[in-house]
Amino acid sequence: MEQQRNVLLETQELCRNFGALKATDHVSIRIYEGEMHAIIGPNGAGKSTLMDLIINRTCPTEGKVFFQGKEITGVPPYAIANMGISKCFQISKLFAALTCFENIRIALIKHRGETWSLLPRKKNYLWEECRQILDMVGMADKMEETAALLSYGDQRRLEIAITLAMEPVLLMLDEPTAGVARAEGYEIMKMIRELAKKQNFTVVFIEHDMDIVFHYSDRISVLSSGRLIVTDSPQKVRENQFVQDAYFGGAGV
Repeated sequence: MEQQRNVLLETQELCRNFGALKATDHVSIRIYEGEMHAIIGPNGAGKSTLMDLIINRTCPTEGKVFFQGKEITGVPPYAIANMGISKCFQISKLFAALTCFENIRIALIKHRGETWSLLPRKKNYLWEECRQILDMVGMADKMEETAALLSYGDQRRLEIAITLAMEPVLLMLDEPTAGVARAEGYEIMKMIRELAKKQNFTVVFIEHDMDIVFHYSDRISVLSSGRLIVTDSPQKVRENQFVQDAYFGGAGV
């Protein structure tokens, strides 16, 4: 039962005001260990702001955030990342001029607390470790390809590989399938779900494609105008009147 599951992340009455605009309005959500948790809502609902509040990319006006039972409200973003919360952004954050191998190597060096040296290193420094991580996302054969020249779908896979190098406990994805064909979007989400089970991490994702949301989520939270409307199983959310009106034209599904 739900109350017996371990809470990994919790927001309590989380608010972020931009002047008179309430981007998030007293949002309280619990994320359980091992689940695929979708956050949905119309444009401007506060989904990305909520993610930014969790990783302290944006400071809350009110409310608190807890991770593994410890309050992380106001903790610097780099420290939150070191705790095991990794985020893939909607807009690519890759080093476009570097190869896939070099992008992963930078993440590994950062995660291991090593100092980037200006002194020459072996060209293949951390090569095997990077290859193993890229292999997880089906890109071991693209080690030396430049990130900017990859297809958009492969760029999304590379971003996920970079987060895997950080050994996440919680992986947060802002529209992971945006800009790719639906078939590839399904492949990406299937890959994420399989990796989450294999590597034992939890996933929170924002997504606009309702077919993908209902197919891959264990629970769904619905936001509207900054407020939490409901958090429940896909079937219960599908039956919710707000969701039916917003996404299915009011028709029962």
